[in-house]
Amino acid sequence: MFQPRMGAPAARRGHFRAGAVMKTVPLLSIVPCDHCSNACEHPGAILPMKRRAFVTTLGAAGLAACAAEQGDAPAGEQQRFSWRMVTTWPPNFPGLGTGAANLARLIGEASGGRLRIQVLAAGELVPAFEVFDTVSRGTAEMGHGASYYWRSRSEAAQLFTSVPFGLNAQEMDAWLYYGGGLDLWREVYAPFGVVPFPAGNTGVQMGGWFRREINSPADLQGLRMRIPGLGGEVLRRAGGTPVTLPGSEIFTTLQRGGIEAAEWVGPYNDVAFGLHQAARYYYYPGWQEPGPTLECIVNQRAWASLPADLQAIVRIACQAINCDMLAEYAARNARALRQLLDEGRIELRRFPDSVLARLRDVSERLMADLAERDEVFARVWASQRDFRTLSAPWQAISEQAVLEMRDSGGPPAGATDAQP
Repeated sequence: MFQPRMGAPAARRGHFRAGAVMKTVPLLSIVPCDHCSNACEHPGAILPMKRRAFVTTLGAAGLAACAAEQGDAPAGEQQRFSWRMVTTWPPNFPGLGTGAANLARLIGEASGGRLRIQVLAAGELVPAFEVFDTVSRGTAEMGHGASYYWRSRSEAAQLFTSVPFGLNAQEMDAWLYYGGGLDLWREVYAPFGVVPFPAGNTGVQMGGWFRREINSPADLQGLRMRIPGLGGEVLRRAGGTPVTLPGSEIFTTLQRGGIEAAEWVGPYNDVAFGLHQAARYYYYPGWQEPGPTLECIVNQRAWASLPADLQAIVRIACQAINCDMLAEYAARNARALRQLLDEGRIELRRFPDSVLARLRDVSERLMADLAERDEVFARVWASQRDFRTLSAPWQAISEQAVLEMRDSGGPPAGATDAQP
């Protein structure tokens, strides 16, 4: 079993390989908004178009207008930029690492080569958990990762990835783009000289891999589990021991018994890491990360140095990747789950209601405690909580109602709905 390492040599970065897993990532592109004539903050129309067609469309609708503002300067006279992007992911790891690489490629192509970005995986320039500080200092102009890794910089940062029992992926996008969430995110990061953009979402994650069964809240006592962010603190308060590990270290630590459980992403990435070979019980739902948003962060000074058209390209490219990654995970998680069930070597389990109730209760008290002691956290949480309250009735009669109507047969074959 190949175990990806954070410091893998650059010569091996053509593909990520884990067992027989070898993925090529398609790319959806975003075109200018149908609702207005300018490049704007609306999501626009998402079309499965070839990348060259996207570049042509963007060049006609966006770059031409920006060139006019610059006096129609010939392309050869326009300033060019070479940036570095540091990431929290192993080299070209499926979905996450390749999503960052796709973002850099898309920006380079859409800008006609005027903004070229070298992607550096975790360990190639800095370790995974130093990405934020590296971008803040300006050592690298851009980064890609997840905001909950930066809780030591701001408790509120965690809220922009995912909240236990919180917003799903669709709701996170709605809150960020149309509910004031992105403005709050940028306000939280501003003191660090960093500008954030939503740049990916895996969709709801799995509850994790466990070496032993979870039948009641008592089974959480003393449980050593790899689980970051707010979910990790919930587990701590429920009696467990959360452990923060970069993705590249999860398989070995779980296999050797250094931890008893681990959550990573979902079937697509979990199979790539071989986690099904290290633990038998695969639990759902992913209470801890119902809609985890990933981020592209840009050093503020580097951002200010870009002309308006290149800033627009970065914004639009991030939004395109945000859409594309969610679509990819929906398709590839489905296939990977089918593979796991067909192989018959794991047991797919639903967390008992008593366990979910205990975790929900702890989560609500945790959020209240954090809001009481941190004013910035309180403002961001109030905004997200209010949006969840606003969104819930519509979700109940739309997405949730359709799924219940369509899939009334219950969980997939092979799943165990174990209740105490």
